[in-house]
Amino acid sequence: MTTKTRKPALPVDTILDGDCVEVMRSLPEASVDLIFADPPYNLQLKGELHRPDNSKVDAVDDHWDQFDSLKVYDRFTRDWLAAASRLLKPDGAIWVIGSYHNVFRLGAELQNQGFWILNDVVWRKSNPMPNFRGKRLTNAHETLIWASKGEGAKYTFNYEALKALNEGIQMRSDWVLPICTGHERLKDAKGDKAHPTQKPEALLHRVILGTTNPGDVVLDPFFGTGTTGAVAKMLGRSWIGIEREAAYRKVAERRLANVRKFDTSALEVTTSKRAEPRVPFGQLVERGLLRPGETLVSPRGKAAKVRADGTLVADGIKGSIHQVGAALEGAPSCNGWTYWQIKRDGKPVSIDVFRQQIRAEM
Repeated sequence: MTTKTRKPALPVDTILDGDCVEVMRSLPEASVDLIFADPPYNLQLKGELHRPDNSKVDAVDDHWDQFDSLKVYDRFTRDWLAAASRLLKPDGAIWVIGSYHNVFRLGAELQNQGFWILNDVVWRKSNPMPNFRGKRLTNAHETLIWASKGEGAKYTFNYEALKALNEGIQMRSDWVLPICTGHERLKDAKGDKAHPTQKPEALLHRVILGTTNPGDVVLDPFFGTGTTGAVAKMLGRSWIGIEREAAYRKVAERRLANVRKFDTSALEVTTSKRAEPRVPFGQLVERGLLRPGETLVSPRGKAAKVRADGTLVADGIKGSIHQVGAALEGAPSCNGWTYWQIKRDGKPVSIDVFRQQIRAEM
């Protein structure tokens, strides 16, 4: 008798303690839909930074952001990206975020490992920290790279949802959002910032809403204070966080315990018409929603008869609902679903209503 080896369960909705590379290597292969990674920036700060009034700037000088050389940082980048690639499903995707210190090295390694870059997004900070020394431009943005696992991957992109979020205008690749301040900025017991590079929830909302679906698994290998997990939970996605610093895990656990998932109905997003199931016009005839011989009417009163095979005939013109509509209008094309109507109880009804009825049953 052959004994089947059971795959280890995926520890969703959990913060895992440990080195991100080792932890990712221990998780089941091809089990994650999206990875959002905010790795150390390797800022290479030399000494303290002070404001003109001589007060100290709370800069990123933590031990986890310090590497002995660019060669060491590149090896670290190569290792964690390889572990991330192993975890992603074939149609999964990854987002990485960085500053000018590291984002170009991240982009090169993504391509080295076979990821297919889809977009780079400029997060323009509406309230950046000023340049106190006056020797460089104010650093007012960070860069995100969005990449699929491979060139042919069928990654998730909720185009219509992001368009709706942007008041009906295509979402661009430059996002103007504020950095974390006020009530969103988490503090430790001393009243100091709990994490120096905490990202705003608005940034993660766009990423997760636009490139995952409810129920997907989102992993963050540099979890910090848990922004990725908090937004994923609100949006009905499962999440996994990896964080080796106990102080950050403690803050993140407290934060996530207070996050409420949105109602199921609120998680639905606007979808593209192309993503909806295709319904042939003839199916309306087969189902008896329309009968052969019934008359369809255009907005300008032109009439066409429904035929048994799902075509129309009008003034000697025969063809699909789209072809006949275009011919009657003298137009190169026509959306027959929105063009044709039929009388029901004395009132005109768009035939698209019947298509939506069938789609609702699928």
